[in-house]
Amino acid sequence: MSVATSAAPVSFSPPGTFDAMASQVLDGRPISREQALSIVEASDLDLPAILAAGYRIRHHYFGNSVQLYFLMNAKSGLCPEDCHYCSQSKVSEAPVPKYNILKRDDLMAAAGVAAQRGAKTYCLVISARGPNEREMVAVETIVPEIKQKYGLDICACLGLLTAEQAQRLKACGVDRVNHNLNSSETHYAKICTTHTYADRVQTLRNVRDAGMEMCSGGIIGMGESRADIVSMAFDLAELEVQSIPVNILNAIDGTPLEGTDSLSPQDALKALAMFRFVAPSRELRIAGGRELHLRSLQPMGLYVANSLFVGDYLTTQGQAPQADYDMISDLGFEVTGSCEEVSV
Repeated sequence: MSVATSAAPVSFSPPGTFDAMASQVLDGRPISREQALSIVEASDLDLPAILAAGYRIRHHYFGNSVQLYFLMNAKSGLCPEDCHYCSQSKVSEAPVPKYNILKRDDLMAAAGVAAQRGAKTYCLVISARGPNEREMVAVETIVPEIKQKYGLDICACLGLLTAEQAQRLKACGVDRVNHNLNSSETHYAKICTTHTYADRVQTLRNVRDAGMEMCSGGIIGMGESRADIVSMAFDLAELEVQSIPVNILNAIDGTPLEGTDSLSPQDALKALAMFRFVAPSRELRIAGGRELHLRSLQPMGLYVANSLFVGDYLTTQGQAPQADYDMISDLGFEVTGSCEEVSV
């Protein structure tokens, strides 16, 4: 990870440092940006203490529950934006499938898989600057059918939305819209030039004003500083988003960020924990890249996060669903909010 700060110290923080932060948060006193930065800059020796303190906050709000999400790439490639991390962008040379929005039967079949896997939410994603009229109508048509047949919550990720489009999504039954900030405002121009950070914030405001929940997080490991990660976390907390997915960059060959230095598992876990301290009552999801970067430390992430994607991501594979069920069970945690019973 390329950072602007000096190397992390190689000694333990004073005993009780992070536990005191957790007590501060649980007493209703938010931590400062300086305190948040101290979490992500801490020595790897502090990681067990950070996770233990973060688990106190997670357990207070969510117990040992884990919610599962299922992601469906309903339209792949063909995107006019130049997001440097994305294999579906116009500047990507990655060999990804390219197709327009899937037909009804395909979207319904995927919803059936989501229900069978115990997912609470079906995430319907298209690659686009924003939805065209044909895509809006397709979403408006399929969402009521999915909800009626499977009882799934629906999260739509359709790109930039106008106020009118957000209102239409609310009217057809969409529960939540995902639109990630992706990075800090100061770093954003280095990863995308075809739209701005302010454009993304405005979409979230349109979603909120339409009465839907906001799902918004970001991608860490894109060459940003640790202060950038902290800034993004505070922006998300101030926007009061209900759900925060944290992705860890999968530097796909053929994208502008190909070869970008990846985070260590310890760095990723400290960043994940920092989000829990900054947004204590918000759903925190370990999203894309967890298998690649956390590897055998994946279970440790659930001591601060409380949700996962089960199955594959947009153009990359996740681990087998049974591995996720086993991991949750081995931790002594339980899947909750499922629309069907799943044996773990």
